[in-house]
Amino acid sequence: MKNYLITGGAGFIGSSLTEVLLNTQNNVIVIDNFCDFYDISIKKRNIENFLNKKNYKLYEADIRDYKKINEIFEENKIDIVIHLAGMAGVRNSIENPILYQEVNCIGTQNILEVMKKNNIKKGIFASSSSVYGNCKTVPFKENMIVDYAISPYAATKKSNEIMAHVYYKLYGIDIFMLRFFTVYGPKQRPDLAISKFTKLILENKPIPMFGDGTTSRDYTYISDIVDGIIKSIEYLKNNSNVYEVLNIGNSYPVKLKYMIDILVKKLNKKITIQNLPMKLGDVERTYADIEKAKKLIGYNPKVSFEEGIDRFIDWYKKFYNY
Repeated sequence: MKNYLITGGAGFIGSSLTEVLLNTQNNVIVIDNFCDFYDISIKKRNIENFLNKKNYKLYEADIRDYKKINEIFEENKIDIVIHLAGMAGVRNSIENPILYQEVNCIGTQNILEVMKKNNIKKGIFASSSSVYGNCKTVPFKENMIVDYAISPYAATKKSNEIMAHVYYKLYGIDIFMLRFFTVYGPKQRPDLAISKFTKLILENKPIPMFGDGTTSRDYTYISDIVDGIIKSIEYLKNNSNVYEVLNIGNSYPVKLKYMIDILVKKLNKKITIQNLPMKLGDVERTYADIEKAKKLIGYNPKVSFEEGIDRFIDWYKKFYNY
């Protein structure tokens, strides 16, 4: 049995990871500030089944509050930190760049500082495929130069990778930086495309399509993302002197128009598409090279896009009572 602390543990990825860790008889300590970026009630539903478990502990706190975060670390035995908290969303980061800098960069450094102060030597940190920007070479490999971010969100994630490396070199903290690629599935945030489009289709409303439909994303099902985190944890348990950046994706990009067509087909609806220009900060494509993750941690995504959409739709209809 291990003691895991998860920041952002009431969110999409965090609550999905929590469920797996609790079911394998581990202790899970969650920090979440229940930010109103989207409906807070969704986060509360994400964790409602955990609240009565003896091996689950929840703290409502903001990672920018160093004093409070340090108090949480001091009063708990923690073996490994999984840092998932942060402001998400490329487009929103363009509207609120200072907020993203404060939460994602200062908040992350607070986590690194309290790990150092409390002698916690193992951490999994969430990065993002957005760091690749509009790299022309595909698939995206971890050793590519990623100095050309095109959104504040992407810039904060690259900054976190650099700062984490500092703490690895100076203080011997073993760290995985996991670059997640377009996560979808049950509990997905309502602002993300698959969830948003599903709602619009079910309500017979037009679908906004930014660009000509040829942009593509490497959609990765939530269970494969969680499996990548679990395999990274297992690696850290058995190895030291570790700083690694890993792509956690499906390595199968899907075009926007195809994604919309699949949703329409599965939901058996007719729709109207509203053609709109590309949004600032949106990348043309994401496409993960996952060979490093396969070799290092044995990562191997299992859920195809079509199967994942079926599972998501089944969950969505139940969750939102359609």
